[in-house]
Amino acid sequence: MVGQSRAARLAAGLTVAAALANAAPAVTGVPAVRSRLWPGLSGPGAGYVALTFDDGPARASTPLFLRALAQARVRATFFLLGRMLDRDPGLGREIVAGGHDVAVHGWEHRNLLWRTPAATYGDIARARNRIAEVTGVLPVWYRPPYGVLTTAALLACRRLGLRPRLWTTWGRDWESGATPASVFRTVTRALGGGGTVLLHDSDALTAPSAWRATLGALPVLIADARRRGLTVGPLVDHATGRGPEWEARRFGRHAANGAEIWG
Repeated sequence: MVGQSRAARLAAGLTVAAALANAAPAVTGVPAVRSRLWPGLSGPGAGYVALTFDDGPARASTPLFLRALAQARVRATFFLLGRMLDRDPGLGREIVAGGHDVAVHGWEHRNLLWRTPAATYGDIARARNRIAEVTGVLPVWYRPPYGVLTTAALLACRRLGLRPRLWTTWGRDWESGATPASVFRTVTRALGGGGTVLLHDSDALTAPSAWRATLGALPVLIADARRRGLTVGPLVDHATGRGPEWEARRFGRHAANGAEIWG
């Protein structure tokens, strides 16, 4: 009985140790800690602002964001949920046709702290493979739900060739009381060169129609960044140091519906 008790305690200790080891990277979800110790997780390039959207695509809202971005001549990175893409694969293709990056936000929006390593890998791999299948583009970036990274997620990213990327500022655009003015103020309060902006192009996990506040703030955010001499674009261009001239060259012909696309 004594031996069994010791074995049980040892097993319990190992389980706790494994859980702590898996959860350790979750401290990157704290912006102050992340910016100080892992600045690369948030954004590169002093003269750039990376514009990113989570939780889509959604037929009611994502096309409106694509139209607004085309009018502003700006490209962005869309972190897609696999289950949302599966409902409307055509939207994924529309995002890519608009010249934007597609990235992985997982299949479901569940906190990775409560998922096993196998479930974590399966969730990320399923979303990554479906995005590639639908859009013809193999994703490069991964953002975990709620910004909570785990050891299992980092190992999955290594196996799948994905680069984790979080954010430096957000708009709190998931709240029911969000307005275009509140989104703008919240984003710009901490926005500077090298920043990565987190916004949402759907209300899959937000207050109903909260995306309208984001859409209303978008043109003002872009104009404010440009006024400050910052280039706004997707993660891939910021990571490679591409500037305004590159963005200008990316614009091509007009689509049949009048929206500009990139060639």
